[in-house]
Amino acid sequence: MLDQRLVRDNPDFIAQQLGRRGLDVDLTGLQLIANQQRDLEERRSSLQAEGNTVGKQVGLKIKGGADPKGSEVAELRHRGNTIKQQVAVLEEEEKQLSSKLREQLLSFPNLPSVDCPEGRSEADNKEVRRWGEPRKAEGLEEHWQIADRLGLLETERSVRIAQSRFVTLMGQGARLERALINFMLDLHCSKGYKEVLPPVLVNSASLQGSGQLPKFAEESFRCADDDLWLTPTAEVPVTSLHRDEIIPADLLPVRYVAYSPCFRREAGSYGRDTRGLIRLHQFNKVELYWFSHPDQSDQAHAQITADAEAVLQALDLPYRVLDLCTGDIGFSAARTYDLEVWLAGAGAYREISSCSVCGDFQARRSSIRTKEGKATRLVHTLNGSGLAIGRTMAAVLENGQQADGSVLLPEALAPYFGADRLQPE
Repeated sequence: MLDQRLVRDNPDFIAQQLGRRGLDVDLTGLQLIANQQRDLEERRSSLQAEGNTVGKQVGLKIKGGADPKGSEVAELRHRGNTIKQQVAVLEEEEKQLSSKLREQLLSFPNLPSVDCPEGRSEADNKEVRRWGEPRKAEGLEEHWQIADRLGLLETERSVRIAQSRFVTLMGQGARLERALINFMLDLHCSKGYKEVLPPVLVNSASLQGSGQLPKFAEESFRCADDDLWLTPTAEVPVTSLHRDEIIPADLLPVRYVAYSPCFRREAGSYGRDTRGLIRLHQFNKVELYWFSHPDQSDQAHAQITADAEAVLQALDLPYRVLDLCTGDIGFSAARTYDLEVWLAGAGAYREISSCSVCGDFQARRSSIRTKEGKATRLVHTLNGSGLAIGRTMAAVLENGQQADGSVLLPEALAPYFGADRLQPE
């Protein structure tokens, strides 16, 4: 969430920065509300201080020998009660204005980092680096063709169970999914991440804190009878692990790795990636999440990206890193590096992880702070897929396919799977 002080004192800066995202905003009305809310706060604080003074005067008068039931003390008490009533009125007005201000601020995205490349769409993203040699050859199959041939997943029967864009992994496919999850969790834990297994159902406050609500309500699945939603990413519950908390500065950074099933409507994406594992309503993901000291989040962003890259390198999967432009970064992000893995059958790079630094945007929405001495500051949050399991499986299948119909597995994954390849059954 944007800083109310910026709204009051420098709305032109906000408008300029949101303009870099391609948004044209007028903050005049919001600035007026922010100023009214501050004025009410100042008047309330002044009256409360006056009330405290009157209360002390009552005590001093009585202590000095005045009659507790006399007119002098009664007059002071009447004045004190009048002030309390005025404070109560101001508090209610302030509460209403504050709620209105917050409600409007929740709809604004984060301000892009000064280092975020300028641009209007994904065409303006900047390639940072590549790793590995992409496999290129004629006649290579795409992952959904390999999966069908090896009996790794059920699509038609899954439609019967749920609807389109759900799959049921079968046999070697289910085993490979489990192997990938365990491999990724072990790799990240070996680097000092603390493993967590969060709830799959999350409340509205959690979605709001991480930035999914109110903007992306249509993208999520909601339980009809409860204030609960199916989580779109483990980023949501992990953000709320420390909601309304102060994390001691000497404990930062706090680094979590979380496996979670994820659920997304994929609204507006119909007709895209209708086959296979790329774009599903339900998928598994291993998520990396940092609560960082605000002075160290740039270094943390480089590290969380490197930790996600380490998975691809360990699996010997070629990839490239893109620095997303201002017009393509996500709602809560200030800057994002996308990792795109090479899919040999498709002959293209496809996104497999987005590693974002969010600054204090989510921390302000979730009231997550740190304290050094007497100073309290909002922490910075970062997140990145480490990795999306289905897309990793797609890459393993396409890059490891062999002429005899088998799929050679990455050496690091074989102990988790229990064999070095997938064989036709």
